[in-house]
Amino acid sequence: MKTSYDRSTDSLYVEVRPLPSCRTVEIAEDIMVDYGTDGLPIGYDIQHASTKAEFIARIILEQAPRAAE
Repeated sequence: MKTSYDRSTDSLYVEVRPLPSCRTVEIAEDIMVDYGTDGLPIGYDIQHASTKAEFIARIILEQAPRAAE
């Protein structure tokens, strides 16, 4: 996972997989998801990121490796 934050625009891009995007969908106000050819997310473009901490945390936790049970 890689992130890129632009403080001047309060924009955050979270890359979850380093693949080209084949489509982009707005899933909520100011939140766009880039999808790969397999239909799975490859990245999230989040505007006004400083106001969306809960969503950002959820993305990070969903991508975290699972502990062995």
